[in-house]
Amino acid sequence: MASEFSIEMFYDGDCPVCRRETRLLKKLDRHSRIRFTDIAAPDFRTESPGRTLGELMAEIHGRLPDGTWITGVEVFRRLYSCVGFGPLVLLTRLPLIRNLLDLGYRIFAANRLRLTGRCDATCPLPPAEPIDTCPPLAKMK
Repeated sequence: MASEFSIEMFYDGDCPVCRRETRLLKKLDRHSRIRFTDIAAPDFRTESPGRTLGELMAEIHGRLPDGTWITGVEVFRRLYSCVGFGPLVLLTRLPLIRNLLDLGYRIFAANRLRLTGRCDATCPLPPAEPIDTCPPLAKMK
């Protein structure tokens, strides 16, 4: 499959954080190496990429020109390599940094809708529980 892009980024155009990141990448992508696909666009059809909307919403996905799928922090590594940040990306492959970034992204992805104020019936916030900061002392005999 011949193509002029290096990676296709599937992003949630309704997510304020995702939109900000995408705007930055579009500005930096002077050689048009990234294909941007908004999964929140009214004309987006999951049949085309072959992933469910739930899968695409759960974490960032990228697709390489040969059809290979990548997810999570690896997508960001590829995106930022495409726009000229290769040396910085190399640092993110160091074991400790890699593990921290992977963990941080997994936490963000799992809570993205909640963190961006977009929860609906599918991601209700848990009820706030009162915290007893000073429990009563046991009676002394």
